[in-house]
Amino acid sequence: MSKDNPDKQSISPNNWVELYSDYLYNYAYSRVNDEQLAYDLIQDTFLAALSAISSFEGRSSEKTWLISILKRKIIDHYRKSSRKKEHNILDKNFNDGKEDLPFYDTGDMQGSWMIQRVPQDWHLTTGDSLENKELGEIIRKCISVLPEKWAAVFTLRIVEELSSDDVCKELEITASNLWVILHRAKLRLRDCVEKNWLK
Repeated sequence: MSKDNPDKQSISPNNWVELYSDYLYNYAYSRVNDEQLAYDLIQDTFLAALSAISSFEGRSSEKTWLISILKRKIIDHYRKSSRKKEHNILDKNFNDGKEDLPFYDTGDMQGSWMIQRVPQDWHLTTGDSLENKELGEIIRKCISVLPEKWAAVFTLRIVEELSSDDVCKELEITASNLWVILHRAKLRLRDCVEKNWLK
């Protein structure tokens, strides 16, 4: 414990790699789907934690504190990558070059599925753990081939569960742009999953 604050937890950077690297790697990899990038983010997390060690107040566990730093690194990664010029050949070829038709349940943009685009029934139950694991891996791969801004929006809003306002602020986009990107990303992911998992 700290002499200045007897309630403050002690922190031991010498044990971080041994105690937390596997957990941090799994957390990062599940969000970026890139082994080397996941390792880089963990290294950046440890370096940032070392430089901010004096600010650790012990209100959470050491592991929770490191995860919060890693989350920030992941957000920073997606913010930077979303600003890159998007060149993705899949973007040009998707749906035979035709624009996705918006679909909303209510409001001015209310619409319905075209017959050829109606989602298939995946017949998946919560008990199918092996299939769920396989599906999860396919979804991660499908996210990795989305245009970078789409992947950033989808990961931050759906996977990281950031609020819409926070995603808009981090990626410097409008709320309407956020919803259009999310809608198109979901259509693309569904199409990718159906082609790769339901074949």
